[in-house]
Amino acid sequence: MNSLKRHLSKFSVLRSPFSVLRSPFSVLRSPVSPRPVHRLKLNALLRLTVILLLGGAGLTACANLHKEQIAHKQGNDVTVTSAEQLKTDAEQGDAVAQVLVGFRYEEGEPGFPQDDEKAAYWYRLAAEQGDVTGQVALGRMYKEGLGVPKDDQQAVQWFRKAAEQGDATGQYWLGWMYAEGRGVPQDDQLAVQWFRKAAEQGDVFGQFYLGVMYAEGRGVPQDDQLAVEWFRKAAEQGLAGGQNNLGWMYAEGRGVPQDDQLAVQWYRKAAEQGYASGQNNLGWMYKEGRGVPRDDQLAVQWYRKAVEQGYASGQNNLGWMYKEGRGVPRDDQLAVQWFRKAAEQGFTLAQFMLGMMYAEGRGVPQNYVYAEMWVNIALNIPLNDNFEVQSPLLVKEEMTPSQIQKAKELAQACKRKQYKDCEV
Repeated sequence: MNSLKRHLSKFSVLRSPFSVLRSPFSVLRSPVSPRPVHRLKLNALLRLTVILLLGGAGLTACANLHKEQIAHKQGNDVTVTSAEQLKTDAEQGDAVAQVLVGFRYEEGEPGFPQDDEKAAYWYRLAAEQGDVTGQVALGRMYKEGLGVPKDDQQAVQWFRKAAEQGDATGQYWLGWMYAEGRGVPQDDQLAVQWFRKAAEQGDVFGQFYLGVMYAEGRGVPQDDQLAVEWFRKAAEQGLAGGQNNLGWMYAEGRGVPQDDQLAVQWYRKAAEQGYASGQNNLGWMYKEGRGVPRDDQLAVQWYRKAVEQGYASGQNNLGWMYKEGRGVPRDDQLAVQWFRKAAEQGFTLAQFMLGMMYAEGRGVPQNYVYAEMWVNIALNIPLNDNFEVQSPLLVKEEMTPSQIQKAKELAQACKRKQYKDCEV
Protein backbone atom coordinates (compact mmCIF):
# COMPACT_ATOMS: atom_id res chain seq x y z
CA MET A 1 0.00 0.00 0.00
CA ASN A 2 2.82 2.43 0.75
CA SER A 3 4.27 1.59 -2.65
CA LEU A 4 0.95 2.50 -4.25
CA LYS A 5 0.81 5.80 -2.39
CA ARG A 6 4.34 6.66 -3.47
CA HIS A 7 3.52 5.96 -7.10
CA LEU A 8 0.28 7.91 -7.00
CA SER A 9 1.87 10.87 -5.25
CA LYS A 10 3.16 12.18 -8.54
CA PHE A 11 -0.43 12.99 -9.45
CA SER A 12 -1.00 15.17 -6.40
CA VAL A 13 1.63 17.79 -7.26
CA LEU A 14 0.44 20.99 -8.89
CA ARG A 15 2.28 21.51 -12.14
CA SER A 16 2.75 24.79 -14.00
CA PRO A 17 1.20 25.21 -17.45
CA PHE A 18 4.53 26.51 -18.70
CA SER A 19 6.57 23.33 -18.97
CA VAL A 20 6.88 23.20 -22.77
CA LEU A 21 7.57 25.88 -25.33
CA ARG A 22 6.20 24.33 -28.50
CA SER A 23 2.84 26.03 -28.24
CA PRO A 24 0.64 28.12 -25.96
CA PHE A 25 0.02 26.39 -22.69
CA SER A 26 -3.15 25.13 -21.15
CA VAL A 27 -4.13 23.54 -17.89
CA LEU A 28 -6.28 20.51 -17.30
CA ARG A 29 -7.51 20.12 -13.80
CA SER A 30 -8.72 16.67 -12.97
CA PRO A 31 -12.29 16.92 -11.68
CA VAL A 32 -11.50 15.11 -8.45
CA SER A 33 -10.69 15.84 -4.82
CA PRO A 34 -8.57 14.00 -2.24
CA ARG A 35 -9.84 10.87 -0.51
CA PRO A 36 -8.04 7.88 0.99
CA VAL A 37 -6.41 5.38 -1.38
CA HIS A 38 -7.85 1.86 -1.39
CA ARG A 39 -6.57 -1.05 -3.48
CA LEU A 40 -8.50 -1.56 -6.73
CA LYS A 41 -11.22 0.91 -5.83
CA LEU A 42 -11.49 3.20 -8.83
CA ASN A 43 -13.28 6.10 -7.19
CA ALA A 44 -10.86 6.22 -4.26
CA LEU A 45 -7.77 5.86 -6.43
CA LEU A 46 -8.79 8.84 -8.54
CA ARG A 47 -9.61 11.28 -5.75
CA LEU A 48 -6.41 13.21 -6.38
CA THR A 49 -6.06 16.81 -7.48
CA VAL A 50 -4.08 17.13 -10.70
CA ILE A 51 -2.85 19.83 -12.96
CA LEU A 52 -1.57 18.56 -16.28
CA LEU A 53 -0.39 20.32 -19.39
CA LEU A 54 -1.18 19.88 -23.02
CA GLY A 55 -0.03 22.34 -25.61
CA GLY A 56 -2.39 24.20 -27.94
CA ALA A 57 -1.88 25.35 -31.49
CA GLY A 58 0.56 28.24 -31.15
CA LEU A 59 2.71 27.46 -34.15
CA THR A 60 -0.27 26.95 -36.41
CA ALA A 61 -1.64 30.27 -35.22
CA CYS A 62 1.68 31.98 -35.91
CA ALA A 63 1.87 30.49 -39.39
CA ASN A 64 -1.68 31.62 -40.08
CA LEU A 65 -0.90 35.11 -38.81
CA HIS A 66 2.08 35.27 -41.15
CA LYS A 67 -0.19 34.27 -44.02
CA GLU A 68 -2.59 37.04 -43.00
CA GLN A 69 0.31 39.48 -43.16
CA ILE A 70 1.04 38.31 -46.68
CA ALA A 71 -2.62 38.69 -47.59
CA HIS A 72 -2.45 42.22 -46.19
CA LYS A 73 0.31 42.96 -48.69
CA GLN A 74 -2.07 41.83 -51.39
CA GLY A 75 -4.55 44.49 -50.39
CA ASN A 76 -2.15 47.35 -49.68
CA ASP A 77 1.19 46.89 -51.43
CA VAL A 78 0.14 45.63 -54.85
CA THR A 79 -2.70 46.60 -57.10
CA VAL A 80 -3.61 43.68 -59.35
CA THR A 81 -6.69 42.95 -61.39
CA SER A 82 -5.96 39.37 -62.38
CA ALA A 83 -3.89 36.30 -61.63
CA GLU A 84 -2.15 36.81 -64.96
CA GLN A 85 -1.05 40.33 -64.07
CA LEU A 86 0.26 39.19 -60.68
CA LYS A 87 2.25 36.40 -62.33
CA THR A 88 3.63 38.86 -64.87
CA ASP A 89 4.79 41.21 -62.12
CA ALA A 90 6.38 38.29 -60.24
CA GLU A 91 8.15 37.06 -63.37
CA GLN A 92 9.53 40.56 -63.90
CA GLY A 93 11.18 40.42 -60.49
CA ASP A 94 8.74 42.26 -58.25
CA ALA A 95 9.50 40.73 -54.82
CA VAL A 96 6.14 41.61 -53.30
CA ALA A 97 4.34 40.01 -56.23
CA GLN A 98 6.57 36.95 -55.87
CA VAL A 99 5.55 36.57 -52.24
CA LEU A 100 1.89 36.92 -53.18
CA VAL A 101 2.19 34.34 -55.95
CA GLY A 102 3.83 31.97 -53.47
CA PHE A 103 1.07 32.63 -50.96
CA ARG A 104 -1.66 31.96 -53.50
CA TYR A 105 -0.05 28.69 -54.53
CA GLU A 106 0.31 27.68 -50.89
CA GLU A 107 -3.35 28.44 -50.22
CA GLY A 108 -4.70 27.16 -53.53
CA GLU A 109 -6.56 30.27 -54.66
CA PRO A 110 -8.33 30.76 -58.02
CA GLY A 111 -5.81 30.66 -60.85
CA PHE A 112 -3.20 29.15 -58.51
CA PRO A 113 -3.84 25.41 -57.89
CA GLN A 114 -2.47 24.39 -54.50
CA ASP A 115 1.20 23.53 -54.96
CA ASP A 116 3.74 23.78 -52.12
CA GLU A 117 6.70 23.34 -54.44
CA LYS A 118 5.65 26.33 -56.53
CA ALA A 119 4.95 28.29 -53.36
CA ALA A 120 8.47 27.60 -52.08
CA TYR A 121 9.92 28.50 -55.49
CA TRP A 122 8.32 31.93 -55.50
CA TYR A 123 9.08 32.57 -51.84
CA ARG A 124 12.72 31.80 -52.60
CA LEU A 125 12.86 34.33 -55.43
CA ALA A 126 11.56 37.02 -53.10
CA ALA A 127 13.79 35.90 -50.22
CA GLU A 128 16.92 36.04 -52.36
CA GLN A 129 16.11 39.66 -53.13
CA GLY A 130 16.11 40.37 -49.39
CA ASP A 131 12.34 40.55 -48.93
CA VAL A 132 11.76 39.75 -45.25
CA THR A 133 8.28 38.34 -45.79
CA GLY A 134 9.66 35.96 -48.39
CA GLN A 135 12.52 35.01 -46.09
CA VAL A 136 10.19 34.14 -43.22
CA ALA A 137 7.84 32.26 -45.55
CA LEU A 138 10.70 30.23 -47.01
CA GLY A 139 12.03 29.51 -43.52
CA ARG A 140 8.59 28.26 -42.53
CA MET A 141 8.48 25.98 -45.58
CA TYR A 142 11.84 24.46 -44.60
CA LYS A 143 10.77 24.10 -40.99
CA GLU A 144 7.62 22.22 -41.96
CA GLY A 145 8.99 20.43 -45.02
CA LEU A 146 6.42 22.00 -47.34
CA GLY A 147 7.51 21.99 -50.97
CA VAL A 148 11.12 21.49 -49.90
CA PRO A 149 12.88 18.82 -47.83
CA LYS A 150 12.46 19.52 -44.14
CA ASP A 151 15.65 21.24 -42.98
CA ASP A 152 15.84 23.10 -39.67
CA GLN A 153 19.24 24.60 -40.45
CA GLN A 154 17.92 26.14 -43.65
CA ALA A 155 14.89 27.37 -41.72
CA VAL A 156 17.15 29.07 -39.17
CA GLN A 157 19.21 30.62 -41.96
CA TRP A 158 16.19 32.30 -43.52
CA PHE A 159 14.61 33.30 -40.21
CA ARG A 160 17.93 34.89 -39.22
CA LYS A 161 18.13 36.91 -42.45
CA ALA A 162 14.72 38.38 -41.73
CA ALA A 163 15.42 38.84 -38.01
CA GLU A 164 18.66 40.70 -38.64
CA GLN A 165 16.76 43.12 -40.86
CA GLY A 166 14.53 43.87 -37.88
CA ASP A 167 11.51 41.84 -38.95
CA ALA A 168 9.54 40.93 -35.82
CA THR A 169 8.13 37.71 -37.26
CA GLY A 170 11.59 36.51 -38.20
CA GLN A 171 12.82 37.43 -34.72
CA TYR A 172 10.05 35.43 -33.09
CA TRP A 173 10.70 32.35 -35.22
CA LEU A 174 14.44 32.55 -34.63
CA GLY A 175 13.80 32.76 -30.88
CA TRP A 176 11.56 29.73 -31.10
CA MET A 177 14.22 27.72 -32.93
CA TYR A 178 16.73 28.56 -30.17
CA ALA A 179 14.22 27.68 -27.46
CA GLU A 180 13.58 24.30 -29.05
CA GLY A 181 17.15 23.63 -30.19
CA ARG A 182 16.06 23.11 -33.78
CA GLY A 183 18.72 23.88 -36.37
CA VAL A 184 20.83 25.52 -33.66
CA PRO A 185 22.11 24.46 -30.23
CA GLN A 186 19.37 24.94 -27.63
CA ASP A 187 19.94 28.29 -25.91
CA ASP A 188 17.29 29.91 -23.70
CA GLN A 189 19.18 33.17 -23.36
CA LEU A 190 19.35 33.66 -27.12
CA ALA A 191 15.70 32.63 -27.35
CA VAL A 192 14.79 35.35 -24.86
CA GLN A 193 16.93 37.86 -26.74
CA TRP A 194 15.03 37.29 -29.98
CA PHE A 195 11.63 37.00 -28.33
CA ARG A 196 12.25 40.34 -26.64
CA LYS A 197 13.19 42.03 -29.90
CA ALA A 198 9.96 40.80 -31.43
CA ALA A 199 7.86 41.59 -28.34
CA GLU A 200 9.14 45.16 -28.10
CA GLN A 201 7.96 45.70 -31.66
CA GLY A 202 4.49 44.55 -30.62
CA ASP A 203 4.71 41.06 -32.11
CA VAL A 204 2.00 39.08 -30.34
CA PHE A 205 3.88 35.78 -30.40
CA GLY A 206 7.08 37.41 -29.19
CA GLN A 207 5.08 38.84 -26.28
CA PHE A 208 3.47 35.51 -25.56
CA TYR A 209 6.67 33.51 -25.49
CA LEU A 210 8.56 36.13 -23.55
CA GLY A 211 5.82 35.72 -20.96
CA VAL A 212 6.38 31.99 -21.02
CA MET A 213 10.10 32.40 -20.47
CA TYR A 214 9.50 34.64 -17.44
CA ALA A 215 6.88 32.28 -16.05
CA GLU A 216 9.20 29.32 -16.40
CA GLY A 217 12.44 31.15 -15.52
CA ARG A 218 14.10 30.10 -18.77
CA GLY A 219 16.89 32.39 -19.90
CA VAL A 220 15.72 35.01 -17.38
CA PRO A 221 15.04 35.00 -13.63
CA GLN A 222 11.59 33.57 -12.93
CA ASP A 223 9.14 36.46 -12.53
CA ASP A 224 5.37 35.95 -12.48
CA GLN A 225 4.61 39.66 -12.61
CA LEU A 226 6.60 40.11 -15.81
CA ALA A 227 5.02 36.95 -17.18
CA VAL A 228 1.59 38.44 -16.55
CA GLU A 229 2.66 41.73 -18.15
CA TRP A 230 3.64 40.02 -21.39
CA PHE A 231 0.71 37.61 -21.41
CA ARG A 232 -1.59 40.60 -20.98
CA LYS A 233 -0.05 42.40 -23.94
CA ALA A 234 -0.61 39.31 -26.10
CA ALA A 235 -4.10 38.77 -24.69
CA GLU A 236 -5.15 42.35 -25.35
CA GLN A 237 -4.09 41.91 -28.96
CA GLY A 238 -6.51 38.99 -29.14
CA LEU A 239 -4.10 36.05 -29.01
CA ALA A 240 -6.11 33.15 -27.62
CA GLY A 241 -3.07 31.48 -26.06
CA GLY A 242 -2.24 34.70 -24.22
CA GLN A 243 -5.84 35.00 -23.02
CA ASN A 244 -5.80 31.40 -21.83
CA ASN A 245 -2.54 31.80 -19.93
CA LEU A 246 -3.60 35.09 -18.41
CA GLY A 247 -6.73 33.32 -17.23
CA TRP A 248 -4.59 30.65 -15.62
CA MET A 249 -2.48 33.25 -13.83
CA TYR A 250 -5.66 34.77 -12.35
CA ALA A 251 -7.03 31.33 -11.45
CA GLU A 252 -3.83 30.44 -9.60
CA GLY A 253 -3.01 33.90 -8.23
CA ARG A 254 0.39 34.01 -9.89
CA GLY A 255 1.68 37.52 -10.51
CA VAL A 256 -1.81 38.90 -9.85
CA PRO A 257 -4.32 38.63 -7.00
CA GLN A 258 -6.26 35.38 -7.31
CA ASP A 259 -9.55 36.12 -9.09
CA ASP A 260 -11.77 33.39 -10.50
CA GLN A 261 -14.10 35.80 -12.24
CA LEU A 262 -11.26 37.36 -14.19
CA ALA A 263 -9.92 33.88 -14.90
CA VAL A 264 -13.29 32.93 -16.39
CA GLN A 265 -13.38 36.18 -18.37
CA TRP A 266 -10.06 35.42 -20.07
CA TYR A 267 -10.76 31.72 -20.52
CA ARG A 268 -14.03 32.67 -22.21
CA LYS A 269 -12.31 35.04 -24.61
CA ALA A 270 -9.97 32.24 -25.66
CA ALA A 271 -12.78 29.68 -25.78
CA GLU A 272 -14.99 31.84 -27.96
CA GLN A 273 -12.16 32.06 -30.49
CA GLY A 274 -12.31 28.27 -30.75
CA TYR A 275 -9.16 27.75 -28.69
CA ALA A 276 -9.39 24.20 -27.34
CA SER A 277 -7.38 24.85 -24.19
CA GLY A 278 -9.59 27.77 -23.24
CA GLN A 279 -12.71 25.71 -23.93
CA ASN A 280 -11.43 22.93 -21.71
CA ASN A 281 -10.49 25.30 -18.91
CA LEU A 282 -13.80 27.12 -19.10
CA GLY A 283 -15.54 23.76 -18.85
CA TRP A 284 -13.58 22.99 -15.73
CA MET A 285 -14.56 26.30 -14.14
CA TYR A 286 -18.24 25.50 -14.78
CA LYS A 287 -17.75 22.00 -13.40
CA GLU A 288 -16.19 23.36 -10.22
CA GLY A 289 -18.38 26.45 -9.90
CA ARG A 290 -15.39 28.76 -9.82
CA GLY A 291 -16.11 32.29 -11.06
CA VAL A 292 -19.44 31.08 -12.45
CA PRO A 293 -22.39 29.17 -11.00
CA ARG A 294 -21.72 25.45 -11.09
CA ASP A 295 -23.28 23.95 -14.22
CA ASP A 296 -22.33 20.43 -15.30
CA GLN A 297 -24.22 20.70 -18.58
CA LEU A 298 -22.26 23.80 -19.60
CA ALA A 299 -19.10 22.06 -18.47
CA VAL A 300 -19.89 19.17 -20.80
CA GLN A 301 -20.73 21.61 -23.57
CA TRP A 302 -17.32 23.28 -23.38
CA TYR A 303 -15.46 19.98 -22.95
CA ARG A 304 -17.23 18.71 -26.06
CA LYS A 305 -16.10 21.74 -28.07
CA ALA A 306 -12.52 20.96 -27.10
CA VAL A 307 -13.05 17.29 -27.92
CA GLU A 308 -14.29 18.17 -31.40
CA GLN A 309 -10.80 19.52 -32.06
CA GLY A 310 -9.18 16.30 -30.87
CA TYR A 311 -7.99 17.88 -27.63
CA ALA A 312 -6.79 15.09 -25.37
CA SER A 313 -7.42 16.75 -22.03
CA GLY A 314 -10.97 17.54 -23.11
CA GLN A 315 -11.44 13.90 -24.09
CA ASN A 316 -10.26 12.85 -20.66
CA ASN A 317 -12.55 15.29 -18.88
CA LEU A 318 -15.54 14.31 -21.00
CA GLY A 319 -14.80 10.69 -20.15
CA TRP A 320 -14.83 11.56 -16.47
CA MET A 321 -18.22 13.25 -16.82
CA TYR A 322 -19.65 10.12 -18.42
CA LYS A 323 -18.07 7.94 -15.74
CA GLU A 324 -19.66 10.01 -12.98
CA GLY A 325 -22.91 10.83 -14.79
CA ARG A 326 -22.43 14.57 -14.44
CA GLY A 327 -24.09 16.71 -17.09
CA VAL A 328 -24.73 13.54 -19.11
CA PRO A 329 -26.29 10.17 -18.30
CA ARG A 330 -23.77 7.86 -16.68
CA ASP A 331 -22.26 5.62 -19.36
CA ASP A 332 -19.12 3.61 -18.61
CA GLN A 333 -18.70 2.52 -22.22
CA LEU A 334 -18.60 6.13 -23.43
CA ALA A 335 -16.27 6.97 -20.55
CA VAL A 336 -13.88 4.25 -21.73
CA GLN A 337 -14.21 5.46 -25.30
CA TRP A 338 -13.09 8.99 -24.39
CA PHE A 339 -10.39 7.84 -21.99
CA ARG A 340 -9.01 5.63 -24.74
CA LYS A 341 -8.92 8.46 -27.29
CA ALA A 342 -6.93 10.60 -24.89
CA ALA A 343 -4.73 7.69 -23.77
CA GLU A 344 -3.78 6.96 -27.37
CA GLN A 345 -2.56 10.55 -27.65
CA GLY A 346 -0.22 9.87 -24.74
CA PHE A 347 -2.29 11.76 -22.16
CA THR A 348 -1.09 10.44 -18.83
CA LEU A 349 -4.18 10.82 -16.68
CA ALA A 350 -6.37 9.18 -19.33
CA GLN A 351 -3.98 6.23 -19.47
CA PHE A 352 -4.32 5.88 -15.73
CA MET A 353 -8.11 6.16 -15.89
CA LEU A 354 -8.32 3.58 -18.66
CA GLY A 355 -6.21 1.19 -16.61
CA MET A 356 -8.48 1.61 -13.64
CA MET A 357 -11.58 1.01 -15.75
CA TYR A 358 -10.05 -2.32 -16.76
CA ALA A 359 -9.20 -3.05 -13.12
CA GLU A 360 -12.82 -2.46 -12.11
CA GLY A 361 -14.40 -3.95 -15.21
CA ARG A 362 -16.32 -0.75 -15.91
CA GLY A 363 -17.27 -0.25 -19.56
CA VAL A 364 -14.93 -3.08 -20.51
CA PRO A 365 -14.50 -6.67 -19.37
CA GLN A 366 -12.32 -6.78 -16.26
CA ASN A 367 -8.75 -7.44 -17.32
CA TYR A 368 -5.87 -7.07 -14.86
CA VAL A 369 -3.27 -7.45 -17.61
CA TYR A 370 -4.55 -4.42 -19.51
CA ALA A 371 -5.09 -2.56 -16.24
CA GLU A 372 -1.52 -3.18 -15.17
CA MET A 373 -0.23 -2.23 -18.61
CA TRP A 374 -2.02 1.15 -18.78
CA VAL A 375 -1.36 2.19 -15.18
CA ASN A 376 2.34 1.37 -15.41
CA ILE A 377 2.56 3.40 -18.62
CA ALA A 378 0.77 6.34 -16.98
CA LEU A 379 2.93 6.31 -13.87
CA ASN A 380 6.09 5.71 -15.91
CA ILE A 381 7.21 2.95 -13.58
CA PRO A 382 10.19 0.83 -14.69
CA LEU A 383 8.80 -2.55 -15.64
CA ASN A 384 11.27 -4.88 -14.00
CA ASP A 385 10.83 -8.28 -12.42
CA ASN A 386 10.25 -6.90 -8.93
CA PHE A 387 6.51 -6.81 -9.49
CA GLU A 388 5.54 -6.51 -5.85
CA VAL A 389 7.31 -3.17 -5.60
CA GLN A 390 6.66 -1.91 -9.11
CA SER A 391 3.00 -2.81 -9.54
CA PRO A 392 0.78 0.21 -8.75
CA LEU A 393 -2.30 -1.98 -8.61
CA LEU A 394 -0.78 -4.40 -6.12
CA VAL A 395 -2.80 -7.32 -7.49
CA LYS A 396 0.00 -9.86 -7.53
CA GLU A 397 -2.16 -12.41 -5.71
CA GLU A 398 -4.78 -12.10 -8.48
CA MET A 399 -2.42 -12.46 -11.43
CA THR A 400 -0.40 -15.43 -12.62
CA PRO A 401 3.30 -15.07 -13.45
CA SER A 402 2.45 -15.35 -17.13
CA GLN A 403 -0.08 -12.50 -16.81
CA ILE A 404 2.50 -10.35 -15.05
CA GLN A 405 5.00 -10.99 -17.80
CA LYS A 406 2.36 -10.32 -20.46
CA ALA A 407 1.51 -6.95 -18.91
CA LYS A 408 5.19 -6.03 -18.92
CA GLU A 409 5.61 -7.00 -22.55
CA LEU A 410 2.44 -5.21 -23.65
CA ALA A 411 3.44 -2.01 -21.87
CA GLN A 412 6.83 -1.98 -23.56
CA ALA A 413 5.24 -2.69 -26.95
CA CYS A 414 2.58 -0.04 -26.36
CA LYS A 415 5.19 2.65 -25.82
CA ARG A 416 6.99 1.60 -29.00
CA LYS A 417 3.72 1.86 -30.91
CA GLN A 418 3.07 5.30 -29.46
CA TYR A 419 0.07 4.02 -27.48
CA LYS A 420 -1.89 2.80 -30.52
CA ASP A 421 -3.37 -0.73 -30.84
CA CYS A 422 -1.97 -1.76 -27.48
CA GLU A 423 -4.61 -4.27 -26.40
CA VAL A 424 -3.79 -7.34 -28.44
